[in-house]
Amino acid sequence: MPSLKDLKNRIASVKATQKITKAMKMVAAAKLRRAQEAAEAARPYSQRMSAVLANIAQAVEADVAPALMTGTGKDDVHLLVVCTAERGLCGGFNSQISRFARDQARKLMAQGKTVKIITVGKKGYDSLRREFSSNIIERIELRDVKRVGFANADTIAKNIIARFNAGEFDVCTLIYSEFKSVISQIPTGLQLIPAAVPTVEQAATSNTAIYEYEPDAASILEDLIPRNISVQVFRALLENVAGEMGAKMSAMDNATRNAGEMIHKLTLSYNRQRQAQITKELIEIISGAEAL
Repeated sequence: MPSLKDLKNRIASVKATQKITKAMKMVAAAKLRRAQEAAEAARPYSQRMSAVLANIAQAVEADVAPALMTGTGKDDVHLLVVCTAERGLCGGFNSQISRFARDQARKLMAQGKTVKIITVGKKGYDSLRREFSSNIIERIELRDVKRVGFANADTIAKNIIARFNAGEFDVCTLIYSEFKSVISQIPTGLQLIPAAVPTVEQAATSNTAIYEYEPDAASILEDLIPRNISVQVFRALLENVAGEMGAKMSAMDNATRNAGEMIHKLTLSYNRQRQAQITKELIEIISGAEAL
């Protein structure tokens, strides 16, 4: 049984930890608002970009379409770009993305495909290196980047396109966590190459005008698709930041509450033990007085 001094030290230690978790929760809450606004602001642009690509793609014949849109005609080698956070203490946020990526990789390997992985974020690499160390071809860390910008996403996108042009893979999938709310972040896979152009609904196209493209539609697509890849990577990074802050805020709130419960239990134990010690001393004093 721990002594009174040990219990007192333990209570002081848990109280100090509770102060830290409370401060981290407040920091995460402040960062979450900015990150959520940035993620939500990026969604309309990326969705509109996809709609424009869908519109132009209808005017392009398959034989003149750019390679980034049509692909290599094979799907033997798959590249998974796994985006996670740089730091921990955010609940199951990183493990959810890693589990989703692991399941995707195992599924592809079971079909006899070759899987290559690029990790964006330290935690993704730490989680996947045990099982897929031979499959990881590059690790990208943004630990020194205070605020993720389009330049960071553009660098990653250009790296992916350069690898595709070098014939290193046939299909590229971007894996990230889509921000829904503070307590809900959904791991998502988005195919970047060949460009997964959404089909424009008939209802939306029935009253639209016929467009003339200058220069030709294929040239416009050739310029827009690399830009779209950068936009989608940027959106994924912003969604990840918002998801990470939401998960961190929730995790630190739970940690603060758990610390409060632990302090309550330790204080009760301390008071009971102190009371028992006082009672024992009183009994000894009374017994001594009676003996005299």
